[in-house]
Amino acid sequence: MYRLTINGAVHEIAEDGSLLDYLRDTADITSVKNGCAEGVCGACTVLVDGRTARACIQKVSRLDGRSVTTLEGLSEREREIYAWAFGAAGAVQCGFCIPGMVMSAKGLLDVNASPSAAEIKAALKGNLCRCTGYVKIERAVAMAAEALRDPGFLPPKDPFDRPYALGERMPRLDAREKTLGTGKYVEDLKMPGMLYGAALRPKTPRERILEIDTRTAAAHPGVVAVLTAKDVPGERYIGHIVHDWPVLIAPGEVTRYAGDALALVAAVDRKTLKEALALIEVKSEVLRPMLTIEEAMAPGAELIHPFGNFVEVNAVVRRGDVDKALAESAHVVHGTYRSPVGEHAFLEPETALAYLDEDGVLVLRTSGQSVYDEYREVTRMLGCPESGVRVISALVGGGFGGKEDMSVQHHAALLAWHAKRPVRVTLSRQESLTVHPKRHPMVMDYTAGCDAEGRLTAMRIRIRGDTGAYTSLGGPVMQRACTHATGPYRVPNVDIEGTNVYTNNPPSGAFRGFGVTQSAFAVECTLNLLAEKAGISYWDIRDRNVVEPGDALGNGQIAARNTAIRECLAAVKPYFESSPRAGLACAWKNSGLGVGVPDAGRMRLVVRDGGIRLFTSAACMGQGVATTMVQIASFTTGLPVNRIAFNPPDTALTPDSGTSTASRQTLFTGEATRRVCVQFAEALKEAGGDIGRLEGREFYDEFLFISDPMGSDKPHPVSHAAYSYAAHVCILSEDGRIERYIACHDVGQVINRNSVEGQIEGGVVMGLGYALTEDLRLEGGVPRARLGTLGLFRAPDVPPIECLLMECKDPDGAGAYGAKGVGEVVLVPPAPTLALAYRRWDGRFRNSLPLEGTPYSRKK
Repeated sequence: MYRLTINGAVHEIAEDGSLLDYLRDTADITSVKNGCAEGVCGACTVLVDGRTARACIQKVSRLDGRSVTTLEGLSEREREIYAWAFGAAGAVQCGFCIPGMVMSAKGLLDVNASPSAAEIKAALKGNLCRCTGYVKIERAVAMAAEALRDPGFLPPKDPFDRPYALGERMPRLDAREKTLGTGKYVEDLKMPGMLYGAALRPKTPRERILEIDTRTAAAHPGVVAVLTAKDVPGERYIGHIVHDWPVLIAPGEVTRYAGDALALVAAVDRKTLKEALALIEVKSEVLRPMLTIEEAMAPGAELIHPFGNFVEVNAVVRRGDVDKALAESAHVVHGTYRSPVGEHAFLEPETALAYLDEDGVLVLRTSGQSVYDEYREVTRMLGCPESGVRVISALVGGGFGGKEDMSVQHHAALLAWHAKRPVRVTLSRQESLTVHPKRHPMVMDYTAGCDAEGRLTAMRIRIRGDTGAYTSLGGPVMQRACTHATGPYRVPNVDIEGTNVYTNNPPSGAFRGFGVTQSAFAVECTLNLLAEKAGISYWDIRDRNVVEPGDALGNGQIAARNTAIRECLAAVKPYFESSPRAGLACAWKNSGLGVGVPDAGRMRLVVRDGGIRLFTSAACMGQGVATTMVQIASFTTGLPVNRIAFNPPDTALTPDSGTSTASRQTLFTGEATRRVCVQFAEALKEAGGDIGRLEGREFYDEFLFISDPMGSDKPHPVSHAAYSYAAHVCILSEDGRIERYIACHDVGQVINRNSVEGQIEGGVVMGLGYALTEDLRLEGGVPRARLGTLGLFRAPDVPPIECLLMECKDPDGAGAYGAKGVGEVVLVPPAPTLALAYRRWDGRFRNSLPLEGTPYSRKK
């Protein structure tokens, strides 16, 4: 028997085990989060006898007689101050890491009430954040420290008791619950009789499965269900666009990557679940995997899919006569560029909870990026009527594109369907690294020309991508890489082809930047080579070629009136010219799906209890959808925020507003919100301002945008609803460390300044990692890295980041009040910005990522 004092109460614990498991499963303390189970993410930070510790690597037996404090054990005043500080500072995005951040802050402030900025950074070193870039978290800790030193300080009672204008720093609606750990992510949800589920996976990427024997596992005490491919009642192959991804591999079939599922088990507890998985006997023939683009493209290569090794997608952009233009160019350069596989590293591993309600409807609680995508795929898999499935989103602990595909949702649903009991499936961090799609590795060949003054004449571009085992979103990713391959510049003659191939590596799919991060690295480096050949500055070659309103973009679309890339470039010029070790890059990124795919944002508004409630399926995985929509609604209607409620995404209640991807929700759902609120405001005016007269009324509106498909024969096709633009500068110290980073963005109308800055700061830090340190290594097609070895940036690594916002609003623009997305475009410029900075630092031209030979480079 072990005795621990937890938050002042004595707990007698009979069995040894992880402190984290005891806190979450037995003590029902869910502010401590399970992000990695290896002691590196800090999401489970607690205090043990006043010192910070990671609960996931603490054994109960080692803590016998000691005192443990979680966020629930802080004084009421401390909790109020931290909730206020993190909300006011804009420090909360997905929120999964925040309780751990608060506990690290508590550990610091208890011994150092007036810490310096460096001391705050050091105290947060053990806590990973993938969303915020740490900047506003550090500010929140400093604000909390100042407030705690003042015994008379009282946080504001209700920051939402007034209307908010556009551009104000309105606190996030969910900041308090996420800071204090009271908000519920899926793994925090429990139900009576709940089972634990998991999948058995192959040991190597490519195996011919000969037999799967589940009899011993099914007979194991505590096992409720063991399923194989024959138990899928509907379609066994699912997928976003191409239905090529099997829910379960059947005997006789060949696996395509190490994350494939062979069998599913549901058991009464995790221990039994693990035992049962080990009892399943699989006989297989191990085959040689195909792991490179070159192997997959080789003549006579074995077919990974019956339909071939190439993703069928139109990724071709041609305009003008490239051969003639290159032949007549004063300067021509050639280059081949490589980008690596990338890991999203969201802090919340994938989790889903499924159960049958009293009407027999399969209810799925998820942490994905679209409840309707999940609804469609699960319904097809179960072969049931549309009314037979309901999907509801819990809080989502990060996504960045990595939670668009099915990972655990379909497996939880299938197990609950058969077991007739609630089933929760959660991936371990290592499973997550193995299973979910990654950023596409690409090889990019560029030939580009310019005239004697450095004006671009032509580009010939060939891009090859590794889409891994299944299609996922490989087609659209390659399309975006190609439509943006010339950068935000005037290039009159272009010839671009993109090819994605299947391999036995993990699937490649959506990842923040969606293909543009890769081709932007190549085109910006190509511009640097042309500048050197033409004898002009790196800034001048960009200034002479950036698009202006009315110009044709590389994909042929005419640039809109709020194309502010020139203004961004001008704004960063003084910073770039201030140092001989400064790097510079420009970027553009679409908002919305585009290229002929119908795209709609939808919003339903209900008048209820003297206020309004907003209903949309737009998912928040940290970017702040609810806060953005409520702030638009408050500005449009004049209502105080505390009279506006936001309903979580729910296929039974909220209209389909598309996936949270492509930086589209602020533009599309934001515009739908503005329109429905205009309807309500007009009705309220007709009611003489008496909202009670509208009780129960419903209003609905949507914003639908139809673009032109790739390959359109229009001279100037409309590929996307809008574009965001950016120019970044990075300044290195003499020893090659990052001294300062400046990010200037054309965001159209700022809705919430904290949110926009937070997206930029977080994207910059993610981009620094992508450029310098992140390296998900595959051995034989299997990720061998752990979360702690991915090379993610931590608080002490982050330089000062300055955000410059260009609010160039187009009154005829598509978005709400001219707002455009910023979440993706911010990740596009950091890698080429740093490539130029290091080119100027040591004279070396680097054409692959992560950049080699820098002070940040990791030993291989």
